[in-house]
Amino acid sequence: MRLASFAVETPVGPARRVGVEHEGELLDVNAGYAYVLAMDGEAAPVDLAETIAPASMIDFLRRGQRAFDAAEEVLEWVPDADAETGPGGARLRYDPTEVDLLAPVPRPNSLRDYMAFEEHVANTLGDIPDVWYDRPVCYKGNADQVVGDGDVVEWPPYSTLWDIELEIGAVIGQRGTGIDADEAEEYVAGYTLFNDFSARDEQGEEMDAQLGPARGKDFANAFGPYLVTPDELDLPNADFSVEVTGEDGETEVWSEGTVGEMEHSWGEIIEHTAEAETLYPGDVLGSGTVGTGCGLEIGEFLDDGDTVSISIEGLGTLTNTVVES
Repeated sequence: MRLASFAVETPVGPARRVGVEHEGELLDVNAGYAYVLAMDGEAAPVDLAETIAPASMIDFLRRGQRAFDAAEEVLEWVPDADAETGPGGARLRYDPTEVDLLAPVPRPNSLRDYMAFEEHVANTLGDIPDVWYDRPVCYKGNADQVVGDGDVVEWPPYSTLWDIELEIGAVIGQRGTGIDADEAEEYVAGYTLFNDFSARDEQGEEMDAQLGPARGKDFANAFGPYLVTPDELDLPNADFSVEVTGEDGETEVWSEGTVGEMEHSWGEIIEHTAEAETLYPGDVLGSGTVGTGCGLEIGEFLDDGDTVSISIEGLGTLTNTVVES
């Protein structure tokens, strides 16, 4: 299943919705489930759909398996429906080009970014410290600075060294503390592409002071285009690519390859994180950069007006343009 958050225009302004992708269309889960309930004779289908499959992604995730079951019913019944709207008047389906596709979780509950790929660590640090092998390490990012597919990223004025990082974001789907690694992936609702935009000059100065990163990362975190459920993915064997298109229209492939295994599995990351902290639906955990998935590793950096597209097989392609602020 491929879920999305999107916004549609209404007489009172943009309204956020949760959609499920089907053959190039976005089916509105809330409106679609109300339609299914009405067909089943439910007396208050709109109210019940709002309770089980709300139109906010974090609220949707908080409903747990019932919300995902509702989305499955929408996939089963709505594609062949003759109706254009549900019982509340909301549209059942949209072309993705006519809506504003948002990050799957437009405002994460929290954001932690790890560093789990050995190749990336070796390429950027040289000698890998023993502690990196002992435990998954992370920093906490800025959950208020999130952009989605197609959004423009304004680069902060304090930086002239522009970089990206191709990562995977795991979105937590249920609350938990003291989670065992063997059971931890049951807490993952799905995965999404994560472009961790990085002001390398600022990041380097911050980390020279033995803290950070902070401003070197906090200005933009891109997620999208979809939240993909684990059953649809084989991430270690998935192909990836990073492509950059300049203002002249010329496209250069910065990097491509296979994602590969993480030194610390998602289960180990979740177990470590939740040992003494509670994870909540809508928390996002970043994998860290896939090997050769950033400019720092290959001696390339972005210029004003560049458009960068990161892709992983199964997760799709996430595209953003960077400009001077």
